Amino acid sequence: MKIDDVNIEIIKHLRDGRKSFKEIADDLSITENTVRSRVTKMTEEGVLDISGLVDPEKLPGHRMVIIGVKLENMDLVNKGREISTLRGVVSVSVVTGQYDLIVIVLLKEGFDILEFYTEEMSCIKGVRSVETFVVYKNYNMKLPYLL
Repeated sequence: MKIDDVNIEIIKHLRDGRKSFKEIADDLSITENTVRSRVTKMTEEGVLDISGLVDPEKLPGHRMVIIGVKLENMDLVNKGREISTLRGVVSVSVVTGQYDLIVIVLLKEGFDILEFYTEEMSCIKGVRSVETFVVYKNYNMKLPYLL
């Protein structure tokens, strides 16, 4: 799917998840049907996903951690996909540098870092080492609530 300037502008307007297609159409001087059909197509193509996001700092008892993962082999894509299905995992990125994968995890009371490692991450074979970074403060971070 080709992402043109109109699609980008529609996506920008959708940052405010409560904005109607009519308001977006009026702002962009296009029809409401054009907005609706483009949003539908971008959603079907996997370009766009519309969901509610939360600020993890405003959720009592929750914290975010970032985990650098080194793997024993170079099966980066499959291991990344496998880790992405673990409870609490918000995202997994295959990266260059010191780590093979960077994992963002949302934790809560009763499911903290110990539970994440012993109940979830321990099931993943081929992990050589991990380094955990506890996030004390973040800016502009909104996450889907997965717990």
